[in-house]
Amino acid sequence: MPADAATSSASGGPLARFGLGTAAVGRPGYITLGRELDLPGDRSVAALRERTDALLDAAYAAGVRYFDTARSYGRAEEFLAGWLDARPEAAGSVRVGSKWGYTYTAGWRTSGVAAHEVKEHSVAVFERQVEETRALLGRHLDVYLVHSVTPDSPALSDPALHARLAELADEGVRVGLSTSGPAQADTIRAALGVTVAGRPLFTAVQSTWNVLEPSAGPALAEAHDAGWLVVVKEAMANGRLAGRNATGPDTAALRAVAARTGAGGDAVALAAVTARPWADIVLSGAATEAQLASNLTAAGLALDAGDLAELATLTEPPAAYWSHRADLAWS
Repeated sequence: MPADAATSSASGGPLARFGLGTAAVGRPGYITLGRELDLPGDRSVAALRERTDALLDAAYAAGVRYFDTARSYGRAEEFLAGWLDARPEAAGSVRVGSKWGYTYTAGWRTSGVAAHEVKEHSVAVFERQVEETRALLGRHLDVYLVHSVTPDSPALSDPALHARLAELADEGVRVGLSTSGPAQADTIRAALGVTVAGRPLFTAVQSTWNVLEPSAGPALAEAHDAGWLVVVKEAMANGRLAGRNATGPDTAALRAVAARTGAGGDAVALAAVTARPWADIVLSGAATEAQLASNLTAAGLALDAGDLAELATLTEPPAAYWSHRADLAWS
């Protein structure tokens, strides 16, 4: 575990290995299953700002000290910045990670949108978005990731972009990348080899890992061993592993472990991540305080080798997993 992550865990207890992501509440539309059950009919800016504040308050009170956002999460950076400004006692004890590379294009709509976000990993987009992020988060920005890097991204090959990212790193911001798609492991290993002036450029990664799609695990272990901060997203597979959705034969093993341990399916899914020694932070994507409270019970759940072996039977081929994810509707 990187030194700063180790310090955080030592000072904050088991909940310090958990973070709260703001993708589900920073904009009115997202791809989480059952979203219509979680958010109010009023998805105005004011309503989602209030929901975000309540979740951040609950997470902080519980001991969570890592908050994740992105330029493309609607107004999530703005919401988080407002929360930090209003709570200086909290602002000094949390870490904030954000991401650039996607531009939010939905205009606060959930339907009738050609694209909710547009990806571009260019120097021009970085220059624009880092200024937008810093205008909101300022000194609170600790980690800045290139959003959803795949093996063909210029984030892995553009020297001009690398030079600008290295300048940001020299200013004290931890620079990294998030990954997506069936070739996450290839992306991580390529990023491990990127250097500027003989020094590694990237020192953080945020990747999808869950019991359905664990293929990035070995590469994430390599990143951890190299001193990177490793953050895990989508541990609940966009809601597929939530109890209300995990009802079919394909998730029987999850239900069996949950029944045996007396835990919720969501807690089991998250505990399967914290069982990995390379996972520094695992994100909750909760949209309600009840979901957050249930998610965080994973901190007290220790899965044994038999539990983990049973959960491993849920693994899907990466291509199939990501194809299914691509078909999820924005709602």
